[in-house]
Amino acid sequence: MKSPYSIPIRMRRLRRTDGIRSMLQETHLRAASLIAPIFVKDGLKEPEPVASMPEVYRYNPEQLIDHCRSLRDVGIQAVALFPCNPPELKDPFGSAALDSQGLIARAVGLLKKALPEMTIIVDVALDPFTSHGHDGVLKEDGMDVDNDRTVHVLAQMARMLADAGADWVAPSDMMDGRVAAIREVLDQNGHTEVSILSYSAKFNSAYYGPFRDAVGSQSAAGKNYLNKATYQLQPSNPREALRDALLDETEGADMLMVKPAGPYLDIITRLRERSDRPIAAYQVSGEYAQIHAAAMQGWLDLKRTRDESLMAIARSGADMILTYFAGNVAAELAKGSQISG
Repeated sequence: MKSPYSIPIRMRRLRRTDGIRSMLQETHLRAASLIAPIFVKDGLKEPEPVASMPEVYRYNPEQLIDHCRSLRDVGIQAVALFPCNPPELKDPFGSAALDSQGLIARAVGLLKKALPEMTIIVDVALDPFTSHGHDGVLKEDGMDVDNDRTVHVLAQMARMLADAGADWVAPSDMMDGRVAAIREVLDQNGHTEVSILSYSAKFNSAYYGPFRDAVGSQSAAGKNYLNKATYQLQPSNPREALRDALLDETEGADMLMVKPAGPYLDIITRLRERSDRPIAAYQVSGEYAQIHAAAMQGWLDLKRTRDESLMAIARSGADMILTYFAGNVAAELAKGSQISG
């Protein structure tokens, strides 16, 4: 039928078929760009479900190897490990964070021996080790985190984890000066090849609740959510976030991270425009949980919403995405499925 209208530019011509849309897709997800966060816990006979995060489990160090092997087999090349410690290992100073025979150090050693080709990323922060749940050592009045005392502990923690075999250390604490201190201690102790993936723009977000349950750092606050406003970024401040991230770059961070990802796509894009460092974005536990919760109610299509959320993060400029969807998405990609968002 001849059109009665003169429309010389018709954008729908380039959306007409699956083949055309696939050929012209501008942003792509690759399994190699996805990083799988994993929770590790001693004393488990079977993987332990995380109640607030469907299809997410805690693994003991031996189970971790099998899980990581399955991730590697579908194309995941990097994992980020987070410990869930029992209360008896916690104190106000996070002392167990420096135990070279501790949970994560042992897990790193076993995993590196079994899967030497996999990139192992370790969290450098004290919240899984402190009885109060904060990311550092508190000042004497207990009202705030002591920045410089915490930095000293974090630098020693990073060295210990590098000794265990970690490939990347990832300080997630948001203390001032910690990247420079960690880089100096790593270099002085023969770890010049260990990279720093810095949580450079980590916001004081409400989206972290399920993660804090998964690692047990929320328990000290009971039903109240921990307030980390004195060290994590204010959600309303994009200029401050960029300044913080670029300071980490000058201190020697090899890679910069924005966390959470979905609510802060503008920060990822602005940072991409300002820095030539690789940029990671963390699709956090609350983002993951809300997609699952809405899908369980029948309000959203799980797969389409998952794919759209990840594509948005990649489109905003992230080179790497930490996501609890990593294994499932990589498995679908390995089977030839198209992730178009």
